[in-house]
Amino acid sequence: ASYYLDCRKVTLASEGARLIAEGMLDLMGEPLPPLVGGMALGADPITAAILTLAGVRGQSLRGVMVRKEAKAHGAGNLVEGPYEPGEEIVIVEDVVTTGGSSLLAIERCEAVGLKVRRVLAIIDRLEGGAEAFAARGYALTTLFTVRDFGIEPAA
Repeated sequence: ASYYLDCRKVTLASEGARLIAEGMLDLMGEPLPPLVGGMALGADPITAAILTLAGVRGQSLRGVMVRKEAKAHGAGNLVEGPYEPGEEIVIVEDVVTTGGSSLLAIERCEAVGLKVRRVLAIIDRLEGGAEAFAARGYALTTLFTVRDFGIEPAA
């Protein structure tokens, strides 16, 4: 692509993190799932912001981090966090292009028995990600698309 969207400039700033957490908590729906999380590293500040805001609101929510690869030492888990098999999770992501990163997070979460309710992202680049999720039975909801920033998606 001819442009780069660096969401970390927003997710790692207090006001940006709060606004993203507010938007994503609103999109999660009621009742909240017990879990939220996504692929490290992009999803980690989003997950943390959502957990913090939920806590401020008195809502119960726990987070997970999905690793790209297992560590050679320690437990070697691909999904880290306080979860129980059978629980529902909302997968979060910063930018969706093809959906590959979140699809891998979904695969890893399902492998440990989690049930994916939906996928939320800050920005959809409109380059096939939503269709990739839909083809596998998952809904993608985003706070923005590239068109909100005056960018036309790649053909």
